[in-house]
Amino acid sequence: MSDVLQIPMFPLAILPLPGELVPLHIFEPRYRQLLQDAEINDINFGIYFSHESNEQKLGSLMKLESVIKRYPGGEADIIVKCEDIFNMNLLLRKYKSKMYPGGDVKVWNVEKDTFPGPELYDLFLSYLKQRNINQHLTIFNLYQIANELSLDISDRYKFLTAADDKREAFIINRVKFQMHILHQEEQSKDNYHLN
Repeated sequence: MSDVLQIPMFPLAILPLPGELVPLHIFEPRYRQLLQDAEINDINFGIYFSHESNEQKLGSLMKLESVIKRYPGGEADIIVKCEDIFNMNLLLRKYKSKMYPGGDVKVWNVEKDTFPGPELYDLFLSYLKQRNINQHLTIFNLYQIANELSLDISDRYKFLTAADDKREAFIINRVKFQMHILHQEEQSKDNYHLN
């Protein structure tokens, strides 16, 4: 982990994973100010996972990708991308002289070149085929696979808090579960008859 950084903070009940693109609707004045600062100064900010289960105080380091739409009242629809994960050391009510919160965080510096082993690689290709996804990357990292699975909040948290050597096994189990669900859906189509 890196040294402690102080960054702007946007507490939300979401936990984006590295590489994930997230749409946000910005409407509060303090977060409109954060959006303006992110545009002008090209700064990263944190989405702190504001949830009672977050015992490890995790959050996602985000970067503004694009502003999709601006509204007359100052609201905006934006897309942000998760760059990394962090642990929150201290949540500050105000970030420097700004209206929005900030926080002292330790960034993980996730290994984006954490590639799957042969078992997960082959299993994931089978999963993509089962979903009829024929155009995809041929090389993908563990976080890209996790993002493709659309994990719920609980599974995202379990994935990130698992020991490094257990994360791949966790994802293997989730891919197998998703494949089982897809198989059950296909079988139910075959069993459905019109009267």
